[in-house]
Amino acid sequence: MKEDTKTGFSERLKTAAAAKTARLAQLRPKPTQVDANPEDRREVREAELVAVRQERNDAKVARRQAAADAVLAAEQARLAAEAATLEAKRGERKQRKALSNAEAKMKKDAKFAAYRTRT
Repeated sequence: MKEDTKTGFSERLKTAAAAKTARLAQLRPKPTQVDANPEDRREVREAELVAVRQERNDAKVARRQAAADAVLAAEQARLAAEAATLEAKRGERKQRKALSNAEAKMKKDAKFAAYRTRT
């Protein structure tokens, strides 16, 4: 072998130390890039939060309104059923009254006719 390719112990130590420092340099954290406008990011984030909160609030209001509408519709249906029942009862009562009035008129007419035939 050639003499210049041989390395001594101190040369190997230097090479190892250089490799170690190069390896450590790779692992060292790199400086971060600082955003020039951090307020813009904060404003964007706050705007997104406001939008999400508004959306959730709208959904909550819609759910409450739907529940209130359902209760109102059920109440209106109940009232309509009661009104229909009451109207049916009134119709039956009117029919009975009309029949009894007709019977009373016939009875009165019969009495009057009997009276006329006697006199």
